[in-house]
Amino acid sequence: MDIKTVSQCTLEETLKTWNKGFEGYFVQIEMNEEMFLNRLVGEGLSPELSIVAFDHNNPVGIVLNGFRQINGKKTSWNGGTGISPDYRGKGVSRVLMEETIAIYEREKVEVATLEAIKENKVAIALYEKYGYTITNQLLFLSGEYEAKVEGQAAIHVETIRPEQLPYLSFYQEDVPWQCSWQSNKQGEAKVFYNENNEALGYMLYKIVWDQDGAINHIVLYQLELLENGNVEHIPHFIASITNHKVNLATVNFLASNPAASYLMENGLEVKTEQVQMKKYVCEMSREN
Repeated sequence: MDIKTVSQCTLEETLKTWNKGFEGYFVQIEMNEEMFLNRLVGEGLSPELSIVAFDHNNPVGIVLNGFRQINGKKTSWNGGTGISPDYRGKGVSRVLMEETIAIYEREKVEVATLEAIKENKVAIALYEKYGYTITNQLLFLSGEYEAKVEGQAAIHVETIRPEQLPYLSFYQEDVPWQCSWQSNKQGEAKVFYNENNEALGYMLYKIVWDQDGAINHIVLYQLELLENGNVEHIPHFIASITNHKVNLATVNFLASNPAASYLMENGLEVKTEQVQMKKYVCEMSREN
C-alpha cells in the first residue's frame, strides 16, 4: 500500500477516490470537480496534508485534513475518510489513520477533531481505537418555520461580517468545523442586543435564493443564546431575516443547544445525527 498526498495526485484520481470511498454511505456526498474544489478552499482543507492510499496504481482510500487555530490551539479536522467498497475491511482504514495521526504529530496538532454519522458504528469504533472520544451529539434539522413574533421586543440587531465574529468577547469559537465563521465567509451574521445593550445572542447563516430573487431556504450554522437571552427571543432573531414562512435547516447543531429543542418544537425534524469526536494529540493540550 502506497500513500501519496492529494497534492501529488491528479484531480481525477482524487475525485475518483472520494466518490468511490463514499459509495453506499449513509449520506449521499458524491461530488463533481467544481464542488470538490470549492469544498477544499471553503473548508480550509490542505492538499499537502491530505492523503490518498494506492494499491499499486489504483487509488483506494482517502483522508482530507484541515488545520486551524481554535481557542489558541492548533486544531485539525478530518474532513472525510473514505474507502473504496472492494477494499473495506482489508486494513486500508488502519493504514490511513496511522499516517494521518503521524501527520498530526509532525504538524504539532494539539486537538484533532472529526464528525461521524451516529449509525456508523464501524467508523466510530475505528476512531475510538486511535484515541478519539465522543464529545457532542450533533443534529441536522430541517423543516418549515414561521417566526411568530408577538409584541414589539426591544431588540437591537447588528448585521456584521462572519469574519467579525471572533472579535466579539462572547463568541464561542469551538464549534463543529463546518459551522465556523472560517467555513462560512460567504454567509451572513447578526448579533442581537437588548435595550440595555446587553448581548442576547448571535447567528451565522446563509440565505439560498431562488431564480426569482425570493428566499428558497435558510441554513443556520450557529444560533447561540447568551446569558441574557432565552428561547423566546429566537422568533425575533429569525424574523430579522424574514417574517414569512420559510424552509429552515441547521448544520451540526449541538443537541444540547436550547435553540435545537426550540426548533424541533416548532416544525423542524431531525434529518441526520452525528457525533463529534476529539483526540488530544500533543501533551501541551492535555495540560491546558
